[in-house]
Amino acid sequence: MMIRLAFVALLAAEIEAFAPVTVGGGRPNSAVFQSTVTETEAAKSTAVARDTSSKQKVVEEPDLWEYNFGLQDPALALPHGLIPRVSDPETFAITEEQIRTLEEDGVVHIEGVFDEDWVDYLKKATAYQVDNPHFWAFAGTASKLYDYIQRNVWQTNKAFANFYYHSAMGDVLRQCGRTEEIRVSTDLLMVNPNKGFKWHQDNQNGPITPEEGIRFWITMDETPKDYGAPVYLKRSHVNTAVDPQAVFVDIDAPGLEDFRDERLEFRTKPGDMLIWHPKTIHKIDGPSDGIWTSYRRVLGGTVAKAGTIYHDKRGTGGVLSDLGRHGMEDGDKLESSFFPIVYPKFDKTEAAERDSGKVGRSFVDIVTKIGGMATAASGERFRSFFQVLGSKAS
Repeated sequence: MMIRLAFVALLAAEIEAFAPVTVGGGRPNSAVFQSTVTETEAAKSTAVARDTSSKQKVVEEPDLWEYNFGLQDPALALPHGLIPRVSDPETFAITEEQIRTLEEDGVVHIEGVFDEDWVDYLKKATAYQVDNPHFWAFAGTASKLYDYIQRNVWQTNKAFANFYYHSAMGDVLRQCGRTEEIRVSTDLLMVNPNKGFKWHQDNQNGPITPEEGIRFWITMDETPKDYGAPVYLKRSHVNTAVDPQAVFVDIDAPGLEDFRDERLEFRTKPGDMLIWHPKTIHKIDGPSDGIWTSYRRVLGGTVAKAGTIYHDKRGTGGVLSDLGRHGMEDGDKLESSFFPIVYPKFDKTEAAERDSGKVGRSFVDIVTKIGGMATAASGERFRSFFQVLGSKAS
């Protein structure tokens, strides 16, 4: 029953949603989109919840008719005089010590990668997305996992694509991975994770292996005082006890004795990056009642290093982050506009294919790929996903 319900929800969320048009409309204008404002002012916008108690959410769940289809363009100017699809990406130097910290601890916090101009750009792009919710966000948002969550937001929202093409993100990640090429494998725009997520590792990394990928977070807000700080188990990326396909992790299980007590907590600030190995075990605690009275906006995901191979993950939960109609086969070199290069420089042909609506999903492809999950083994792995969320699905 759980698999069937999840399957239906995913089909509803992943219906082919592309046409080469710009979509407007949506909810009334958000105060955050109009300018850089305080969180108190933002709470007066349309993103105030219907909650009638004294404690109110800052983001309201969209009504079904408010969701948009197709490509979206907030028409935001890039910071620092950068010209979209012309200027080279910016750079940001990190230290050898930071790189070694990632390699040894499995996670590193890099402060101040993006200045106020970039943070303001990301906040406006996010506010536009929340005010004009895309149908790809329907399943995650309706499930109450986040106030708003959308995978592969760069494919539908041009502002996020331009961020990847022109910011220093690719430069930072290529240094962390000691690689000469960075491609976006999959990404997520995440706004307020409600009650948070229990201990888990990431398996929604796109069609790549953990060793081929690097996980990242780009934060837009201060970490709340009492919750919201991500916690990682130091060096847990080298553990051999957890199945690579698992999501939920019982840190008291045999084989994790050397990791469970060494915890690293990060209180990120706007413009910071958190970077970690896909197998590093971590969690984030939200408010006990699930009501965020401030914003926790993050752009995160997984990038692929040079030489990465396409791995067909049909039959596993990992397929959920690879639902595009790219036509790649197992063993192919990962080189496609569906996984755009961002370092050393974006590719104009790939960008044009994204802008034309070619980079999308199809109903047939989704059915073909997800259909392989209807096995006993895959069912157990999918059930692991619900355990992370604290769900009672059965």
